[in-house]
Amino acid sequence: MQSLAAQELNSWLDDGERDQPVLLDVREPWEFETCHIEGSVTMPMNTVPDNLKALDADQPIICICHHGVRSMQVGMYLEQQGFTRVINLTGGVDAWAKQVDSTMPTY
Repeated sequence: MQSLAAQELNSWLDDGERDQPVLLDVREPWEFETCHIEGSVTMPMNTVPDNLKALDADQPIICICHHGVRSMQVGMYLEQQGFTRVINLTGGVDAWAKQVDSTMPTY
């Protein structure tokens, strides 16, 4: 599975020429409510198996969590299910808040 740093994701999202990814936030609802990257969809880690049909295997999927551990696990699961364009956000929303959006609340 590929990994992507927060600043690399920010550049990607700013690039209107590039195929835009699905920002799949796999944290718990309370975490998502606390903070999230704009445009993210919430799908808590334990609900991913039941919601695979909601994901488009042809689109790049950026898996996001707090620090990058849960999202890596979800990304590996998605790859086992045949998804080929899965990328983990290194450092998760914590890295995003520190490196990209200093106004984002942290926890």
